[in-house]
Amino acid sequence: MKIGNIEYPDKPLFLAPMEDVTDPAFRLLCKRYGADMMYTEFVSSEALIRNVNRTQQKLTIYEEERPIAIQIYGHDPVSMAEAAKIAEAANPDIIDINFGCPVKKVAGKGAGSGLLKDIPRMLEITRNVVNAVKLPVTVKTRLGWDEDSKIIVDLAEELQDCGIKALTIHGRTRNQMYKGDADWELIGKVKNNPRMKIPIIGNGDVTTPERALECFNKYGVDAVMIGRGSIGRPWFFAEVKHYFKTGEIKSLLSFEEQKEVLKEHIISSIRWIDIDENKPLEEIYNQRLKGIIHSRRHLAATPVFKGIPNFKETRIAMLRAETLKDLFEIIDSIHL
Repeated sequence: MKIGNIEYPDKPLFLAPMEDVTDPAFRLLCKRYGADMMYTEFVSSEALIRNVNRTQQKLTIYEEERPIAIQIYGHDPVSMAEAAKIAEAANPDIIDINFGCPVKKVAGKGAGSGLLKDIPRMLEITRNVVNAVKLPVTVKTRLGWDEDSKIIVDLAEELQDCGIKALTIHGRTRNQMYKGDADWELIGKVKNNPRMKIPIIGNGDVTTPERALECFNKYGVDAVMIGRGSIGRPWFFAEVKHYFKTGEIKSLLSFEEQKEVLKEHIISSIRWIDIDENKPLEEIYNQRLKGIIHSRRHLAATPVFKGIPNFKETRIAMLRAETLKDLFEIIDSIHL
């Protein structure tokens, strides 16, 4: 499978763009464990144009994580084209357009999946971005706005006609948010439409290796994108690929090794958010750190501690810890 000139291995696995999740600290771990494509957190076109520092930081990419796409969102065709040029200057491999985010603060302002209610504007934005940059442009979207407007089969053709090089489909409507089951039948219908010539990437509810393989074999997608299934377990990509190769469901890391990866991720988050990468950790070991708070989503979601009896109080303490010393002491004390 290829997007532009980028070649991917058989049955490629993509890391989904997720706000407050897919920063470099997490992306680099997912890459280590086999993710074939990275995406940044989504980036506001208006904030990029205004040169907002936090938004500019999201453009940071590293050679080790290639290929990588910078994902942008917005509602204004002119601003989106300008933002695409700014993103292109950061030297990603792909520019991706977010037409899928369902949260109110995005969709309610006519961006993200809000554009599923204004297809002419969506297509205008897509054409403008394609024409503004030399890099391949891709799109991520949903099935439609609601159950009565699942327009993705026709929409996919229209987006293809705008010049995009690949399309990612999350198998839910905007109104579903993240509830209910992803509809992979419709994703498969897009993929098997003989008029579609670009790669189709499926997304939604891929939380087991068996499901990932089924999505390739049953629906024929060119790649599978994994989002929430990777939060708190970046090694999931390696387990999926191991299953593809051997048919064996196996945890490739021991319990202690999984804990060490979680700790490494916390440290990487601290170095990304709080301190210079060369500063000794000993100097901030007892300080309250934003990187620890940022890591809580992964600690809350990780399956590492699932099934440990009487774990509730330990879990609460772990998620309330504010210093590296306290947090690591709690993690180190946990045993199967």
